[in-house]
Amino acid sequence: MTYTVEVAKTFIGHFDLDQRTLSHLLGISSELTHQLPRLDEGDLGAFSQSLVLALQSIITADATAVLRCEQGVAYPLACSGLAPEAMGRRFVIEDHPRLAAIATANQPQVFAADCQLPDPYDGLLMARAGTLPVHACMGFSLYQGDNLLGMVTFDSLTPSAFEQVAVPMLGMLQSLVAAHFATALTLSSLAERARHGMAMLREISHQNYTMVGESAVMQRLKQDIDLVANSELSVLIQGETGTGKELVARRIHEHSSRAQGPFVQVNCASLSENLAESEFFGHRKGAFTGADRHREGKFLVAHGGTLFLDEIGELPLSMQSKLLRALQSGEIQPVGTDKPHYVDVRIVAATNRNLCQEVEMGRFRADLYHRLSVFPIQVPPLRERTQDIVSLAGFFVEQLRKKLGVRQLVLSDAFMNQLNQHDWPGNVRELEHVLSRAALKAKHAAWDQDIVLVDVVHGVQRESGSSDPDNVSNEGASLQLSEEQTLKAATESFQKQLIITRLKANDLNWAATARELAVDRANLVRLAKRLGIKTVKTLN
Repeated sequence: MTYTVEVAKTFIGHFDLDQRTLSHLLGISSELTHQLPRLDEGDLGAFSQSLVLALQSIITADATAVLRCEQGVAYPLACSGLAPEAMGRRFVIEDHPRLAAIATANQPQVFAADCQLPDPYDGLLMARAGTLPVHACMGFSLYQGDNLLGMVTFDSLTPSAFEQVAVPMLGMLQSLVAAHFATALTLSSLAERARHGMAMLREISHQNYTMVGESAVMQRLKQDIDLVANSELSVLIQGETGTGKELVARRIHEHSSRAQGPFVQVNCASLSENLAESEFFGHRKGAFTGADRHREGKFLVAHGGTLFLDEIGELPLSMQSKLLRALQSGEIQPVGTDKPHYVDVRIVAATNRNLCQEVEMGRFRADLYHRLSVFPIQVPPLRERTQDIVSLAGFFVEQLRKKLGVRQLVLSDAFMNQLNQHDWPGNVRELEHVLSRAALKAKHAAWDQDIVLVDVVHGVQRESGSSDPDNVSNEGASLQLSEEQTLKAATESFQKQLIITRLKANDLNWAATARELAVDRANLVRLAKRLGIKTVKTLN
């Protein structure tokens, strides 16, 4: 399965190469062969980083990247010379002409220095500060048969950087790397399948349900997900608002044996007490006023798949007992009929509440809690994985670049520093919203520029009707960030002012204020306490 140095010598012998180049290629082959055993543990990232280092020994470039290609999307496995946020980006190949040219060609592609095609790394090279576009670019695809596995790119700010690169050498390098890369992917895939005991590896769509982050807590989270995914155990996902609990639920489903079945989501907080039973179990025509036709409940729709009960802590007590019976017996009874239906459904629930405390206070049934929490998973808040902020920012910025229709979005160092200093009470969702607002303002300020720089001045808090703890009510308020005021301080000042204003308007009624701000009451009280807000006769 792997190339030895002797095999590589025979393979390379078909090309007319000088002794120095031949020596380099043999060295690369030997190094990559040495790295392959590490893939028994599925460490594709470490292999890709070794590949980058090996490529740098033979080709001088300001930036070198190894990308994996799946379902029309390319994403970096390892890179050198690019801003850290590049590792979080997901490039839709058809949206990037240079990547598309590399991906569809069998031979290496060397772009002319005056090529007008936009480069996906414009403004991301670390060789020089600023939003300078890339001047020299080349790369080659990595195929196994007709299957595009990945690609390798080389970029430089020097227009003539690649003029002296020998095309035969690039062709040989492409063949050599493609062979090793295919072997690496096979070994990594086999290792992962062995760990999970799956007949085949199911990949999550990188466009919709990507889990970005390589911090220690995220690695543990992914391990827990992989451990429980292919079982039939009920899972209770716990975590603060905005941490990505739905994303975890979808990953569990996609990695389970039910992946080909439906994934059905129910927001328990949005269910009124008198309609909850119909929503879960369905109803028959004429069962109650307004039931003018038959309706299938979520349990029946989810038959053969996964039913995701989001915000399960908000479910009314009267409905909890009926839900428990359905979970215990697997039978449901639509409203208006005496005929039961058997359903095969796996339950995954999520909450931002402490259900143990809810049980102690009598607001949640203990038997239902134990039925749901066979395998509990805790999703970490963003403040506990701050090293992932850079990758998350890169992931969101690439999505925003496409949505806003700009060639490139680049985050300034000052703005990135402010993102890293904030404690993110709204977690990943808040980060996404902050970046969206800032990117929109940056585009407006530089509407005629190909490369748009998102800087501190664009970090304006303005939001209405959000579910984040830092949202604003319908009157719309804004807060300008400055060099002297950190993002964390500005956000907290804004939050405090807004909460005080809405509390006054609601006569210090916390429940009414929480509804108006579209947040959970308990979360609002905790946030207010942290901000130093006290409700007495007057507001401080």
